[in-house]
Amino acid sequence: MSLELEDISIQQQFEKVIATGDKLQLQEFLDEQNITDVVELVYENEDHEGNIMNCLSTHRAASVFKILELTYQKRIIKELSPHKTAELLNELPPDDRTAFLSELPSNVVRELVKTLDPEERKVTLSLLGYPENSVGRLMTPDYVYVYENDSVNDVLDTIRRFAKNSETIDVIYVINEKGELLDDIRIRDFILASPDKKVSELMDERYISLYAEDDQEVANEAFKMNNRVALPVVSQSNKLLGIVTIDDVLWVTNEEFSEDIQKIGGTEVLDQPYLEMPIFKLVKKRASWLIILFLSEMLTATAMQYFSKEIEAAAVLALFIPLIMSSGGNSGSQASTLIIQAMALGELTITDWWRVMRREIISGLLLGLTLGSIGFLRIFLWQHMHIYDYGIYWKSVATVIFFSLTGIVLWGSLMGSMLPIILKKLKLDPATSSAPFVATLVDVTGIIIYFSVAYIFLKGYLL
Repeated sequence: MSLELEDISIQQQFEKVIATGDKLQLQEFLDEQNITDVVELVYENEDHEGNIMNCLSTHRAASVFKILELTYQKRIIKELSPHKTAELLNELPPDDRTAFLSELPSNVVRELVKTLDPEERKVTLSLLGYPENSVGRLMTPDYVYVYENDSVNDVLDTIRRFAKNSETIDVIYVINEKGELLDDIRIRDFILASPDKKVSELMDERYISLYAEDDQEVANEAFKMNNRVALPVVSQSNKLLGIVTIDDVLWVTNEEFSEDIQKIGGTEVLDQPYLEMPIFKLVKKRASWLIILFLSEMLTATAMQYFSKEIEAAAVLALFIPLIMSSGGNSGSQASTLIIQAMALGELTITDWWRVMRREIISGLLLGLTLGSIGFLRIFLWQHMHIYDYGIYWKSVATVIFFSLTGIVLWGSLMGSMLPIILKKLKLDPATSSAPFVATLVDVTGIIIYFSVAYIFLKGYLL
């Protein structure tokens, strides 16, 4: 590459090369870039993404393709020729290929599977046969296995012969003649052992395995608790079926995080990228939760109707309804978000409910006293600075605001923290106790608390 190109950014270099129209020069340029740099070029040059993929070698194209976002993967497959598509899909690791095909309509999958080599087709169909979101969908059959009677020298020979196409060789798996998993041994143990030592002498049988039917979250937890780059996947009869690597689990974790964020935001999980989802389908995903929340808010209106006489008698109380409702909802949303995150990270379980409740009683009370004091101070200042006249009973009104905020924030914190735990106990997804849902529930109870406190302090004065 010339010095002229070396002094400018990769994007500027790409623009200069693409302007020449010389495919050989473009291929040479792309071969000199890191895979991550090529991915960035695809993202920044959508009009040329097909040219980029066509000019890459099959191996490098597969390396780029598997880390692209799904939107770009779909678009590129449409642009590539049938021959290039077949080469790309056959080159992809089985787990990455299965993950991509899982996101496509069934009729498209049928056509793409036909382009695979017989052996790759068999593997792909096998992986697609496992339930969605199961460990089986993540695993790859490309791994190195040995037998317990092999010597270390035999193991090293096996690695040299078969490791080239393996997902990882950090861990070597030991099986018996029936294909049952006996152990997994790090490659460093083989390298450091004497060549004539038997595999059985290195085994300690303290391995961690996953079942193919396990939920992918189980794999996430297993990797989190064990310092491994890969874990074996077995059948119910302990037959070794494949392995799951840490990079695949990281992708799943990212997807689970996105789903939880959407649920916490009060919407159904989007099964397509936002910009690709048809508008009516997007509306349908959002409408269901909005309708539920809207109907729930009708309870708030009902509660206010019940206290309509109090509102008419002391109109000043109506000024603080938005303040009261939002404070309770905000405290509940905070608590639910913190508890959902802690449960997702494994920091607490449903058995910790009492510890959570105690902490939320203390923190909710302190937060309520803080906001209540601010509310009291606000009325005091506005009254004495003649910004607004709350009447001769302004002290009683300020007291109502103080105790109402204290109680509502405390109640919101308790509801927000307990709902995720209750849902988890009922085998439901804690993320569905989303911030809007908690806020709606606290709104209803907040109105009841507010006017109950007002009745206690203002009875005989304004009420």
